[in-house]
Amino acid sequence: MPKSKTNIKEPEKNRRERLCEKESSFHGRVHTITSRDRRLKTVPEPLSEKIVSFSLDARPPPKLTKLLMNVTIQGSVGAVQLVMSSNNTVNDLIIATARQYTKEGRRPFLKSTDASLFDLHYSQFSLERLEREEKLVALGSRNFFLFATKTAAKGCEKETPCCREAVENVSENVMPWIKIMHLF
Repeated sequence: MPKSKTNIKEPEKNRRERLCEKESSFHGRVHTITSRDRRLKTVPEPLSEKIVSFSLDARPPPKLTKLLMNVTIQGSVGAVQLVMSSNNTVNDLIIATARQYTKEGRRPFLKSTDASLFDLHYSQFSLERLEREEKLVALGSRNFFLFATKTAAKGCEKETPCCREAVENVSENVMPWIKIMHLF
């Protein structure tokens, strides 16, 4: 047998009557202000000009003392996170990154932790390396990419003989093709 609609509304009516004062304001009923709800006025105007008018010019802005740097090493999975002082240089960052990378035992292992064998770039797509004397604060970024120089990767002792050999090999191979092109 179906229930009448009057029976359904009755529990809802009882429920609304049981709402406390805080809940009644949420449901759209206006709460009347009683004497216990009034705020005691210990300070007549809490946001008066005298209290708020502290001088912002008197204090200089806080200087950055430490910087969180993220350096990804070529071939590694994730970035090495370092906290560096703001007056450190790029060379200091390279040295600290190589030390931290080997300390954590990450792979692939570095052949050497010598800072001269690495160049720091803004990203893996950036061709320009950062100057080693430049301050970290002046760089404008906190994420960098550390490349091993070609001398470190190939194992050459000096960079110039390796480059000279590569240029000579290319120049020897190009000449025969030029001679063939003149024949056509």
